[in-house]
Amino acid sequence: MPEDRDFHRRVLRWFDKHGRHDLPWQKDVTPYRVWVSEIMLQQTQVATVIPYFERFMTSFPTIQALARASEDSVLHHWTGLGYYARARNLHAAAKTVVEDYDGTFPKTVEELASLKGIGRSTAGAIAALSMNVHAPILDGNVKRVLARHKAIEGWPEQTLVRNQLWEIATQLTPTQRVANYTQAMMDLGATVCTRTKPQCDTCPLADDCQARIRDLVRTIPGKKPKRILPVRETAFFIVFNPAGEVLLEKRPPTGIWGSLYSFPETANPAQAPDLGPAVKLRAVPQQTLERLRHTFSHFHLDITPVIAHGEPRDAAAEPSRWLWYPLDGSVEVGLAAPVKKIIKSLTVT
Repeated sequence: MPEDRDFHRRVLRWFDKHGRHDLPWQKDVTPYRVWVSEIMLQQTQVATVIPYFERFMTSFPTIQALARASEDSVLHHWTGLGYYARARNLHAAAKTVVEDYDGTFPKTVEELASLKGIGRSTAGAIAALSMNVHAPILDGNVKRVLARHKAIEGWPEQTLVRNQLWEIATQLTPTQRVANYTQAMMDLGATVCTRTKPQCDTCPLADDCQARIRDLVRTIPGKKPKRILPVRETAFFIVFNPAGEVLLEKRPPTGIWGSLYSFPETANPAQAPDLGPAVKLRAVPQQTLERLRHTFSHFHLDITPVIAHGEPRDAAAEPSRWLWYPLDGSVEVGLAAPVKKIIKSLTVT
């Protein structure tokens, strides 16, 4: 179609005037910096990511530095961003690039996508933004722009819809100025073709946007089918030692909050957890704090915090499992989000 041949030109003209050109990862562009930013930006807003990215780059300026770092240190720098599997995968992929590719990122989308935690769209973004490789991307913002422009109905994560959008993205991605076009499409979706209240009057694609023409902007892209989330309950035991530190337990590497530190848990707030030989609970009245809810993508978790008191009994017992954590946060480990919230409340009260 004639308008398709002009599609990338309109997008690039808009980008030159209105696009974002000063994001931290747009400076000193390298595959490493782009990769870290793309992983952080998955399901997370730019404004939230910027300070995390800058701190991360200060501590791990190169992929070699990240590969050498401890998992606890990486998770500490990720605390608060959520979706912690991203950090674990990032760490694992860094080791792979250093060990198998001599610290140099592979230059094909296929090889990039073979690294842990990197999917097709992220691989395309790394290749396009840092190497100017002709590679389409299909993140959430780009899906929305293309779905509306072509009036592709349905939830974009449905296989048929997603495949159709990939075909369109591939056809429309130009061979020149690929890096700018890729950034432009992400910017267009993030700042103009937004989920609610899109600014169609300033969009460079408005003239032939089929969703706008057919008055379908509010219904495209389709929403994810709703489902009622089940509710689970747990009790966090906040065990203080005489020095005012709280006991944390390192979680298994798989499952929720994998490899992060959390409070010892039980199903019943009236039943103390088994702390093994490492810690002895003192027989003093326990105090229950206000319950809080943490929501995962597939369930709600209602947490009852319980204040208890204990003391180290066998310092040599399971040292990799237990940690007496100072409330000032001077020990750098990854914390589960509700744990961080509770610790913050303890330092205020």
